[in-house]
Amino acid sequence: MIDFEPLKPIDVVVALRLAEAPDAKYDQLSADLGISSSTAHASVRRLRAAGLLRPGGRRVNWLSLQEFLAHGLRYAFPARPGERARGVPTAHAGPPLAKHIVAADVIVWPDPQGSAIGDAIAPLYPQAVKLPQRSPAAYEMVTLADAIRVGGTRERRRALEEIEARVRRHAAAG
Repeated sequence: MIDFEPLKPIDVVVALRLAEAPDAKYDQLSADLGISSSTAHASVRRLRAAGLLRPGGRRVNWLSLQEFLAHGLRYAFPARPGERARGVPTAHAGPPLAKHIVAADVIVWPDPQGSAIGDAIAPLYPQAVKLPQRSPAAYEMVTLADAIRVGGTRERRRALEEIEARVRRHAAAG
């Protein structure tokens, strides 16, 4: 009998937010990510069951999360660029990779109010298109996750390095 639910795409977003803001309360996660408190609670429960959070709290188990991001994310939650659309830049076209990787293709989350036109991918969760205004730090982490989902070796490596640097920076500050 299965005693836990499988991970959902929103769980990756919550894990990345907690990696950068480990003391975030449920109401802060809810406000930052545009999700309900119950969604945040359920996500934390699934992350804990999967071993991506330390037992009894909301601290990220960094080695496990790093392994999942590097080796499982693009298989568990694949993204295939589709038709051209107006949208919010993500992956290597979004911050912070856009200043390091020059590419002819632009990847976007479809949104009629978006600032770019490019090949559309489905975001990890529908409210992601509002992250640039809601929580720029969370937006950047999710664009890095998208670089892992759709990028080549160079983009995936750079995204993982950037995520790790951000997590280490926050761990040193806290």
